[in-house]
Amino acid sequence: MPTSAYMQRRMEYLKGGTRPQAIIWSNNSGTLSNGAYIPNGNEGTDFIILSDHNRSEISLSQQRIENRQRMVNGNMRSYHIADKLSLSTSWSRMPSRAFSASVEFDPNGEIITAYYTSYTVDYAAGGVDMLSWYESHPGPFWVFLAYDKFRINGYENYNRLGKYNQVLQMYFSSFDYSVEKRASTWSSGPSGFDFWNISLSMEEV
Repeated sequence: MPTSAYMQRRMEYLKGGTRPQAIIWSNNSGTLSNGAYIPNGNEGTDFIILSDHNRSEISLSQQRIENRQRMVNGNMRSYHIADKLSLSTSWSRMPSRAFSASVEFDPNGEIITAYYTSYTVDYAAGGVDMLSWYESHPGPFWVFLAYDKFRINGYENYNRLGKYNQVLQMYFSSFDYSVEKRASTWSSGPSGFDFWNISLSMEEV
């Protein structure tokens, strides 16, 4: 099960290592540890960390669910039910594979596989991993977000920029990808990766 040390080590692959990748997909809502949400289970099976490699902006839009009705005196009255979030983003020239081989992480987030090459700049999921998650999750799953959302549940987040501070249960609305360029192969067999362009959108349960 991942720990704070595991997540800290995983984000150190990013330049500077002060903030994690922006998005995690998980089968569970995780555990709150020292003010940070940490997914449970094994990386690659129970959760994947989405790469920031050539990712575009993350667009967030709020949908306010309410019942509005204009009264006899002309004033509008509203019964607020909930606010739901929609998220969309995309990647250009994303490597289809994160690594040249199947890798394993130790409990501290270190890769213990002997021989491999990393294709994504932050050692996070490639296009194939994202597509596999989409195909195996027709229902809702959990999305961990790391961005400067100043106040969550009434608490100010001055010291939480380097952590996942929001967890939402979401569905896929769309997932589209195109193969921009196919990789070459070596004489000994297939190698490398393809460049994919990916766009997706999700909406909160």
